[in-house]
Amino acid sequence: MTHVKICCISSPEEAQIAIKNGASALGLVGNMPSGPGIIEDSLIHQIAKTVPPPIATFLLTSETEASAIVSHYQKVHTTTIQIVDALEGREYTAIRNALPHVKLVQVIHVIDEASVQEAIEVSEFVDAILLDSGNPNLATKELGGTGRVHNWDLSRKIRESISIPLFLAGGLNKDNVRQAIDAVQPFGIDLCSGVRTNGILDERKLQEFFEAIAR
Repeated sequence: MTHVKICCISSPEEAQIAIKNGASALGLVGNMPSGPGIIEDSLIHQIAKTVPPPIATFLLTSETEASAIVSHYQKVHTTTIQIVDALEGREYTAIRNALPHVKLVQVIHVIDEASVQEAIEVSEFVDAILLDSGNPNLATKELGGTGRVHNWDLSRKIRESISIPLFLAGGLNKDNVRQAIDAVQPFGIDLCSGVRTNGILDERKLQEFFEAIAR
């Protein structure tokens, strides 16, 4: 079974719609330099409290220092932290020691072969890797929500080279998700704009998306 994470959740109502239609995880976007779905930490905390187990709640944080990530988490109390930029000094152990009960997911933005090596190295420290189509090297960093598809050949290479679960994100929708799953064979997929209309979670698009996966 391919797990589905619906990102950019902006209200308790959107959370319940996503869960009702089959989401196994929800993405809650903290402060970012760019991209959709950004909400206040107080709202992230409010939404996370409404989500029943076993549904996972992911805090998307753009903080790059371990202490700042821990501080961000302590405002929201999700089940999982999704680190969308490179962690300075790869201080994953510091986060683990502070928050031993919290799962860590590192985003790797698939740009070139260097992204493959980065994913392999980081996979030793986290619970899952999430592949996305941003570019943290730009003047204004792109850390997700671009709506772009990246090179799935590189994604598959990463998936074959690591021993932990891999989520695939980046420009997924009902028309290409089956192709993406066949090409990469990820543990899970992650999407935001592909199930939204004018920024609002669209239940019809959600239903069509899950039907496309089932086919």
